[in-house]
Amino acid sequence: MNPPTLRHLGLRDYETTWREMQDFTATRTPGTPDEIWLLEHPPVFTLGLNGKREHLLTPGDIPIVDCDRGGQVTYHGPGQLIAYLLLDLKRRGLGVKEMVRRMEQVVIDLLSGYGIDAERRAGAPGIYVHGKKIAALGLRVRRGCSYHGLSLNVDMDLAPFSHINPCGYEGLETTQLRDLRPGIEPAQVADELLQQLLKQFP
Repeated sequence: MNPPTLRHLGLRDYETTWREMQDFTATRTPGTPDEIWLLEHPPVFTLGLNGKREHLLTPGDIPIVDCDRGGQVTYHGPGQLIAYLLLDLKRRGLGVKEMVRRMEQVVIDLLSGYGIDAERRAGAPGIYVHGKKIAALGLRVRRGCSYHGLSLNVDMDLAPFSHINPCGYEGLETTQLRDLRPGIEPAQVADELLQQLLKQFP
């Protein structure tokens, strides 16, 4: 099996990118190579399939998009690295639980390289440092193929997270790599994220 095709998309509108993921997944064939898209989004709140609008506390003028990933509400903005994983799970022999475990391991291993101990939390997918969420996960699987993926807070404005209950958890605090390791270079983090993704999804 060939490794996934990597696409660096820069700063891209959320809804446009989501529709492109849907189209890619709907039209792919058993022979279509897997892809990983690395990008950032302009400020946006997204509500997953189980999302409850009551978790949008004071969204202000930030756009809100109802989408088809799993999970509740989250925030995306510049300085947050996003990796969308468009993988044929059937071809890879991967179940959803194992895929989620590997996605979490990607972030744990990346942060370990910075001397940061990160952990999973039972029943709350994502990665946490000192009880604060630094990475979020959300997936959709159709016809045995995945899209959506993970987001890692690197060097962003965290204030919008205070206007929601992140992932549906009241009072959940967030953190980012810049606050844990000042002076980090987002471009370097992006390269390291891709390296870790290719280790888990070769």
